[in-house]
Amino acid sequence: MTHPNVIAVQHALDAADARNHAGDGCRVIVLDDGVHTAAAAAAALGVAPAQIANSLIFEVDGEPLLVLTSGGHRVDTAKVAADLGVAKLRRATPEFVREHTGQVIGGVAPLGHPKPVRTLIDTALAAYGEIWAAGGVPQAVFPITYPELLRVTSATPAEVA
Repeated sequence: MTHPNVIAVQHALDAADARNHAGDGCRVIVLDDGVHTAAAAAAALGVAPAQIANSLIFEVDGEPLLVLTSGGHRVDTAKVAADLGVAKLRRATPEFVREHTGQVIGGVAPLGHPKPVRTLIDTALAAYGEIWAAGGVPQAVFPITYPELLRVTSATPAEVA
């Protein structure tokens, strides 16, 4: 697929020298259909939903916050807000998501954005040797390890559920 978002994500992975569970360079793959949910992605990939790194964008005081949560969890927004010392996390509008990531809801990748986005990663994802993240559009995904995802995103590990 030559979609600009997929290309941007692949370039970001290459620039970071991101590696998958086998030690090979991470490669974005394009599925036949869009996978807008962790359950759909897991079914398409033959993995557990908890191995899917859901990308959720929140608005915090006008700035984006990307929370990469295990597909087996729901973000506890009150807990995350308290941990961050902010009054409230708001689910971002589709327009806000596109403005800050250049991507659409359902396909937001953990990297490849126009500028860096503050990111938290669910510590529950560390339980898996291989996790899957969105590749910039709803039908694109890539495999990566938890330590690599932490490294390439400069994210903060967090208990988000």
